[in-house]
Amino acid sequence: MSPLEHFAEHAAPLLSHPAILSVRRNHGLEHATIHILNRRRYKLSGRSNGGGFVLVGDVPTEQVESAVREALQRLKAGERSLAVHPNCGTNLATTGLLATSLAFAGFAGRGRRSAWQRFPAMMVLMMAVFLFSTPLGMNLQRYFTTEGDIGDLELVSVTRETKQLPLSGGKLILHRIVTTPG
Repeated sequence: MSPLEHFAEHAAPLLSHPAILSVRRNHGLEHATIHILNRRRYKLSGRSNGGGFVLVGDVPTEQVESAVREALQRLKAGERSLAVHPNCGTNLATTGLLATSLAFAGFAGRGRRSAWQRFPAMMVLMMAVFLFSTPLGMNLQRYFTTEGDIGDLELVSVTRETKQLPLSGGKLILHRIVTTPG
């Protein structure tokens, strides 16, 4: 058992709390939906909460609803790997935290000259952080931030909104997906 699995086992009472579990399940459904839409050549991002999720991107509403229904069906059939996505914010946050922590530790103290002498070693360590952080982020998703077992989660509605961007005059297309525990 990996250290993350061990930690997740100890955190299970917190991770299975209904408020947290509903966010994790919707996050998994969001990722599964994005996987399906990515395969249909749509590019988008999302944000989950306890009542569903929002997708940002110019996608026909019929495609979004179809993808959510397919994602629900596939997750309920056991395709839990769909709940993990390589472009998740968990991966970005993991990389940012590790890189910032390493930079802080590596360049702290002892003056500017000493910091420049450590620069080559820090650069190599930063590359290692970038290589290591993606698999770590994927496992953090798998054990903590998403849930591939969506239980009896059901789709309530899919609605489209268009927002005017204030400075550019462009438009932002949002789809709000509302779910219920069933």
